[in-house]
Amino acid sequence: MKRFSTSLAIEASPQAVWALLVDAAGYPAWNSTVARIDGRIEAGATLTVHARIAAGRAFPVTVAEFAPPRRMAWIGGMPLGLFAGVRIFTLEPNVDGAVRFTMEETYGGLLAPLIARSIPDLQPAFDAFAADLKRRAEAAPARPRVEA
Repeated sequence: MKRFSTSLAIEASPQAVWALLVDAAGYPAWNSTVARIDGRIEAGATLTVHARIAAGRAFPVTVAEFAPPRRMAWIGGMPLGLFAGVRIFTLEPNVDGAVRFTMEETYGGLLAPLIARSIPDLQPAFDAFAADLKRRAEAAPARPRVEA
């Protein structure tokens, strides 16, 4: 079974990180790996993810699990369980007010051994996703300008 995973600490509240993860329209502003997401990120929704690593291709996924602000799962693949990819986003609060973000994706199904061979190494994209999320979540909020 093929699997990719990334995890890091983010100096922000789970709610702040969650808000970024569920704002489909905002992904292109902070995420270097996602060109756009069509749809609303909510329980049971169907999304279309346009990843930069696969220009010209779109990946339909369903939000199969949605437990704010802790856990979310996206599932995509082929009918009848022939092939499926499951991406899980997890936020675990730390005692210091920070959060541990983890994103993992596993592939399974009857055709997984054949299809998994054609999946490129996504680890750099996973690491970039996490780093981008950290950078945006930890950025100081923009201060309003005061005119003199």
